[in-house]
Amino acid sequence: MSTFNRRTVLQSGAAFCLAAGLPGLALAESRPATSFLAIGDWGRQGARDQTAVARAMGRAAEELGSRFVLSVGDNFYPAGVQSVDDPNWKESFEDVYTAASLQTPWYAALGNHDYRGKPKAQIRYSARSKRWNMPNRYYRVDSADLPADLDVFVLDTTPMADDAGETLMRLASWGRLSTPKPSRQLSWLDAQLSQSRATWKVVVGHHPIHSGGRHGGSAVLAQDVEPLLEKHGVQVYICGHDHSLQHIRAGGTHHICSGSGASAGDVSHIDGTLFAAARPGFATFTLQAGAMRLGFRGADGATLYEATIGQHKA
Repeated sequence: MSTFNRRTVLQSGAAFCLAAGLPGLALAESRPATSFLAIGDWGRQGARDQTAVARAMGRAAEELGSRFVLSVGDNFYPAGVQSVDDPNWKESFEDVYTAASLQTPWYAALGNHDYRGKPKAQIRYSARSKRWNMPNRYYRVDSADLPADLDVFVLDTTPMADDAGETLMRLASWGRLSTPKPSRQLSWLDAQLSQSRATWKVVVGHHPIHSGGRHGGSAVLAQDVEPLLEKHGVQVYICGHDHSLQHIRAGGTHHICSGSGASAGDVSHIDGTLFAAARPGFATFTLQAGAMRLGFRGADGATLYEATIGQHKA
């Protein structure tokens, strides 16, 4: 899979100052911050809480000067999209995320519901849309194309996760898709992380490695992906699948679940949980002064949680 390397003109970010008193942070007031949002499990034609969350995202993106959005999969319910002309593009994406502040690049991952449609249609839509970006089923967004010292690695976790095998085999038997080999993607991730010289490394995948939600964590991803995150000093893994907002610390990596873009389900605390909420909403991130500021906001726009994530060295 290739590195995403289309340079995009991005709107300038608002300055952000971390709370006073954080140890080891040399704050520079003149240094601009870089903010972005993350959302998952959202495409419901504006139904449930999707429209309310979208409005709150628009307000947060304007406030923070958000530069881009990470979409962590299950972009279209109940069964993905069938083509670039599928009505779901307009009904669940274009007509919902209408705020001027959200007309920035969206870097999207595939989820298991997206596999029930035609995943290639989401890749092909990148050529039609000014903001939808999915060059391949898994890909890298290099820091040269982002307004920060940040590399983003977007995974296709459905072929790898514990609960996806039966669905993939059924779809493959219908001739709907070929199932990518997990080993090839894992080798790609290891190589790409090895090559990265960015200070900040964020990996995105639909399925959680650790979660207190209904689906729970993935033993397969914990075995195959998590060691690569530790090996290469990845600070943040962002996922969805469980319809909740979660911040879990496991080893040196912070696991952020932002899977309640349209609805929320039950969630419990597990080992390493720092925050968990069964609330519709999304995540915000701001990079400045050697730290990343994480926030969760609800469908009403209220801040539910904030934390500071420091740099993690392999």
